[in-house]
Amino acid sequence: MVAPSEMSHEDVLRVKLEALRREHRDLDEAIDALGERVTVDQLTLKRLKSQKLRLKDRIARIEDELTPDIIA
Repeated sequence: MVAPSEMSHEDVLRVKLEALRREHRDLDEAIDALGERVTVDQLTLKRLKSQKLRLKDRIARIEDELTPDIIA
């Protein structure tokens, strides 16, 4: 495995992106599981959804940074 100091900025972003995507999927599963309960804790559900949206924004920013700008 390559030491973090030897990884390029792009490689570090790709690793971070994969970790954020995994966390986003985990939150999605947690939200689904919470929604299936008979009594739903609305505050917890709202917090999880908010956290999921923040992760989605971070993922989008990293994807934008990794995608080169194409001048038309």
